[in-house]
Amino acid sequence: MPLNVLITAGSRRVPLVRAFQQAVARVTPGGIVAVTDVNELSPSVYIADRAYQVPLSTEPNYLDEIESVCRREEIGLVVPTIDDELTMFAEAAGRFQAQDIRVLVSPAETTATCNDKFETCRTLRAAGVPAVETWLPGELDASTPFPLFIKPRVGRGGVGAFAVRDRRELEFFLTYVGNPVIQPFLDGPEFTIDMLCDFDGRPLSIVPRERVLIRAGVVDRGRTIASPELIDIGRQCARALPFAGPVNIQCRMCGGRPVVFEINPRFSGGIPLTIAAGADFPRMILDLTLGRRVKPAIGKFEEQFWMTSYEASVFLPSQKIGFSGNVRRARSKQVA
Repeated sequence: MPLNVLITAGSRRVPLVRAFQQAVARVTPGGIVAVTDVNELSPSVYIADRAYQVPLSTEPNYLDEIESVCRREEIGLVVPTIDDELTMFAEAAGRFQAQDIRVLVSPAETTATCNDKFETCRTLRAAGVPAVETWLPGELDASTPFPLFIKPRVGRGGVGAFAVRDRRELEFFLTYVGNPVIQPFLDGPEFTIDMLCDFDGRPLSIVPRERVLIRAGVVDRGRTIASPELIDIGRQCARALPFAGPVNIQCRMCGGRPVVFEINPRFSGGIPLTIAAGADFPRMILDLTLGRRVKPAIGKFEEQFWMTSYEASVFLPSQKIGFSGNVRRARSKQVA
């Protein structure tokens, strides 16, 4: 029987949807890739094989709606994609597993820790992982050197994150940024480490990428880096926290050594580069879900492989707009 996949919050994640479609075609022919979203104009709605409108993940009936889609489409794998829903899915994983549906999510304790930037760095530092020192507002003292960096304790996409040059700016941003954490300003090249773990937390693939140019919090131009130090950081993080599925580790190279400042236990925005460089996470995930043994392939990717991104659009006549559960594919024209 083919394995059908559901990707939540499809939004602009067209490359991820297409990567899973390609993997499904190779690994389990006849399977489909469906998406859910709240907005009928999200481009992934018109790329996926099926698309369903669901409420926001904060609504009390959200999981019920996801479960309904899973039954209708005989879904065997659910892939959550946004931080807000990870812990919810982790806590409900047993509910889905009882229906033979695998949820690709790390344990609830891990997702909760990673959603909290203070707890993330505290946990990593306690385990000996080189993570940036992180303070709550009441922990700062007059001797703390500038520049600093302030951001929400819970947040994503770089929203509400600011460099702080002096005490006057610090006093302002402590009132401007809600529930903040403060860190030393890390001034060095930025990297994402894409890692895939099996369902027992064993790393299968670790691919470091330099974030050369970032736009709206997502890498716009980047390259793979076969750095033993960065690959080892991935291993260290996997020992410090139990993961399952995709993880992206954010760090900067400071004084010649990597310093972690954030972990997201989900697919990164730059995952298309990692997949294109030869680390086919979707295919490995499908094999794991089907109960097949997947051998670790750490370091097996094309080094110095570049990605330079551009916008693409999906053009839709009005009669094709909307969720039908069996979306008719519209023509898309790529634009620079």
